[in-house]
Amino acid sequence: MPGETATDRSLYNLTGADRLGFLQGMVSNDVLALGKSDGMRWAALLTPQGKYLADFFLIAMGDALLLDIKTSIAEATTRRLSMYRLRADVQISPSPLCVTRGLGPAPKGSFADPRHPALGWRSYGAAGAPPQIDWDAIRVAHCIPETGIELIPDDSYLLESGFERLNGVDFRKGCYVGQEVTARMKHKTELKKGLTTVTITGSAPLGTQIMAGDKAAGRLFTQSGNQAIAYLRFDRTENLTAGTAQISLSSV
Repeated sequence: MPGETATDRSLYNLTGADRLGFLQGMVSNDVLALGKSDGMRWAALLTPQGKYLADFFLIAMGDALLLDIKTSIAEATTRRLSMYRLRADVQISPSPLCVTRGLGPAPKGSFADPRHPALGWRSYGAAGAPPQIDWDAIRVAHCIPETGIELIPDDSYLLESGFERLNGVDFRKGCYVGQEVTARMKHKTELKKGLTTVTITGSAPLGTQIMAGDKAAGRLFTQSGNQAIAYLRFDRTENLTAGTAQISLSSV
């Protein structure tokens, strides 16, 4: 299957001698390895309180890093990175490349999506075919959150959103913005709520509150067929409804 253009993504070049060290102190994943060989990382930028601000891919390309980010948060994110840059030798500029992604055999020069094998590959260069793959169905089947839907700025937490399972956070690297809260959630607490795949009978609008009887239990997000991604309290998983839809737990 040929690759298709990801029309909702923006690309930026990060250049300068300090680009790796700067990002290493900013994002949730270990990016220093990108200075040794070509590769890709998925990472998040957090608030000092450990809440999600943005997620993006970082790709090693020679003497630069390519930042692949959802267009809806691109301007705010690059502005924040520029603000934190201070005197570091880092330059951020738009890239003319296009993001192409696909399933099946990966073309030369492409990168496996680091989040999950079901998400196929990503490539950077000329535009591809028009979008036709049902990525939402893949995301729902494997409980993979999407920027601006399940991943909500100033609200979501990485571990509740599955970043550890999806290779988006490294607990062996040094400090980064929001690291203390993320590490504490990992080592000192038990997650009491988070994203999970559910079975849905009927349908409800995105963001509909999920109820367990007369108690609030979470929110309903992306739906595909009879499955959906939901944010749930794990102590309230019986007799679930979202509007007129019936909800039950399903395994990822």
